[in-house]
Amino acid sequence: MIYMKKTLRKVYWFLVAQLGIDLKILFYSFIGVPQYLKDLYKFKRTYNGIIKIMPCLHDRYEEGGTTKTEYFWQDLYVAQKIYHSCPEKHVDVGSRMDGFVAHVASFRPIEVFDIRRVESAIPNVTFTQADLTKPLPYLQEYCDSLSCLHALEHFGLGRYGDSIDSDGYKSGLCSMAGLLKNAGLFYLATPIGKPQIFFNAHRVFDPRELRVFVEELGFELVDFAWFGSEKKIINSSNVDLDFDVLAGEEYSLGIFTFIKRNGATN
Repeated sequence: MIYMKKTLRKVYWFLVAQLGIDLKILFYSFIGVPQYLKDLYKFKRTYNGIIKIMPCLHDRYEEGGTTKTEYFWQDLYVAQKIYHSCPEKHVDVGSRMDGFVAHVASFRPIEVFDIRRVESAIPNVTFTQADLTKPLPYLQEYCDSLSCLHALEHFGLGRYGDSIDSDGYKSGLCSMAGLLKNAGLFYLATPIGKPQIFFNAHRVFDPRELRVFVEELGFELVDFAWFGSEKKIINSSNVDLDFDVLAGEEYSLGIFTFIKRNGATN
C-alpha cells in the first residue's frame, strides 16, 4: 500500500509538473460544468449587455491561495529571518523569483544568481546569470548574507541546463562559501532524509552528512528548522536528535542557518 501511494504521487507529479496535466483540476472542472451553466443562465436573466464566455470551472473548489506547500512556508520563514537580521548585502542563489525573491525585494535590495536567464527588470532585484558549480574568484567575500532555497539539490543533474556532475552540489557549496564574508549568515534549504538521487529531478541529503560538509568549509550551524508531514515549520530544540530521526525518513525539507566562522576554500 505504501509503495502504491509513492508510485501514484510520482505519476501525479510527472503528469502535472512535466506534462501540464492536472487530474485534480480536470475532475473539478468536469463537476463544475452544471454549476457554471446554472450561474450563466441566472446572470443572463438580469443582464442585457454583451457577455463573453470564459468559463472558470474549478476555482470555487480551491482554497483562497496556496499556503500548504513547503515552498510557501520556506520562502516566508527565511524572508522574515533576513528582515530581522538586516544585512548590508544579501545575495540569493537559485531560489524562486515568484516567491522568496519577491518577498525580500518588497523590503530591501537583493542580488540573484541563477543558471537560467531572467528577462524581466524587477524593482530591488539585481540579476546575474551564473553557474555556481564553477568557481567565482572575482566575487570572494562579496556579501554578508546568502540564501539558497530549494536549489542545491538540483546542482549537477542537468535539469536546468547545468553540466552533469555527481558532485555538483559540493562545487556549488564551495562557490557559495567563497561569496560570503566572515561572520556572514548562510540560509540553506534542501530536501533531507534517506540519501537518494531522483534523476534528473533532485537529490535528498542526509542532514548529518550535509552539515559536516558545510562546516568543513568554515561554517557553524546556528539554527535548524524543517517542514515535513505536519505541514508546518518546526524549529529544532535538539539538532543532533532531530537529524538522527529525519535522516531515517523518506523526505522532509530542512532549513539550515549557518554562520561563516573563518575563511573557506574553493
